Amino acid sequence: MKVIVVGSSHGGYEAVRELLATHPDAEIQWYEKGDFVSFLSCGMQLYLEGVVKDVNNVRYATAEGMRAQGVHVFVQQEIASISPDKHEVHVKNLADGSERDESYDKLILSVGAVPVALPIPGNDLQNVYYMRGRDWAMKLKRATVEPTIKNVVVIGSGYIGIEAAEVFAKAGKNVTVVDILPRLLSVYLDKEFTSVLTDEMQANGIHAATGETVKEIVGKNGKVTKVVTDQAEYPAELVVEAVGVKPNTKWLADTLDLNSNGTIKTDDYQRTSQPDIFAVGDATKIKFAPTDKPAQIALATNGRRQGRYAVKNLTDAKNPTPAVSGSSALSVFDYHFASTGIKEGTADKFGVETQSVYVEDTYRPPFVPADQNPKVQFKLTFDPKDGRVLGAQIMSKADVTANMNVISLAIQQKLTVNDLAYADFFFQPGFDRPWNIINVAAQKAQRELDQK
Repeated sequence: MKVIVVGSSHGGYEAVRELLATHPDAEIQWYEKGDFVSFLSCGMQLYLEGVVKDVNNVRYATAEGMRAQGVHVFVQQEIASISPDKHEVHVKNLADGSERDESYDKLILSVGAVPVALPIPGNDLQNVYYMRGRDWAMKLKRATVEPTIKNVVVIGSGYIGIEAAEVFAKAGKNVTVVDILPRLLSVYLDKEFTSVLTDEMQANGIHAATGETVKEIVGKNGKVTKVVTDQAEYPAELVVEAVGVKPNTKWLADTLDLNSNGTIKTDDYQRTSQPDIFAVGDATKIKFAPTDKPAQIALATNGRRQGRYAVKNLTDAKNPTPAVSGSSALSVFDYHFASTGIKEGTADKFGVETQSVYVEDTYRPPFVPADQNPKVQFKLTFDPKDGRVLGAQIMSKADVTANMNVISLAIQQKLTVNDLAYADFFFQPGFDRPWNIINVAAQKAQRELDQK
């Protein structure tokens, strides 16, 4: 069996690993359009801040290492088109300009997504950067030490935008984050958390310009000088656009069925509309556990999960890809937060009625000194009719983010606040309180539901 895998990031890498483990006799061809295999954009902040010294280490695997395992790895080779009826792909070698056709028995597409470029004047100026991919990582690294760059404007306040803002603030730049939304990080956190983080960023040299629409990027001699919004102007020698991504699927529109947002339509087994073609990763949707409906949730964990399941279903579709909760986490200076599932701020988007409880506690028992006992904020969201857990958020200067893994599992297993109220969690004063904060929140939710 000959299997072609297109794309070397999370989903493609995991598909190749699963093929090696479960189909050792398969001929595996792995294609990467760029010149570098499996760069991880999610590790870019660690490189930009100097935690990881070599950009070439921000990866899952090397071409040489995978070839040593029997994988035929092709870099700088683009799959330009697919002929499903012939079971062939057309390959363009970007290094020498040659072209050829390759046959396949099974084809796994992990084509990913590309950054959205704002349709505004000045977007083509020099020093308009994006935070995605190895080439941009190296450009951004140089920008952190470039003395002529004093003012940086980041457009977009999702994870990528906030990571970029923190990188340049730590590099000593004046940073402004512009977002059309009313709160920074509002897709991931409710206001109890974002208000604290906004103050934290302000204290570290990041100015929040929320509720503003970017109208124009102005430049002189081809280089950025300022960003103009509907309310103000901000000086800038560098602009980082982080307003989202779009699936890299335009070239597939005449070959595969696509969803209205451009993602590839797949079934529960990662199969596309064409026989023997599978799709995984950011260019697809995945079942969202709180609603049991497909949603676009661009996370590395989802891509890797889908890559495994595409291979599990390669010859016999018996293993539906499990639903996910959309769990993620981030550090913002001294704070660490995580969220999963549905929040108050996203309930309308998913058409779900919710109820929430918010609690604060200390990380450890009260007798532990305050400088070793930071506050913990936690918010639990549930169905007001039956108490089914729908989501949660947690934040502290202590790293308590792993609690979200419990909530994620609770969502996937359709547990209720009753199940969590007296769930058995360990207690040791060096680590936590006698009642885990999940217990505390679930008990509060119980009381509120009982009063109805």
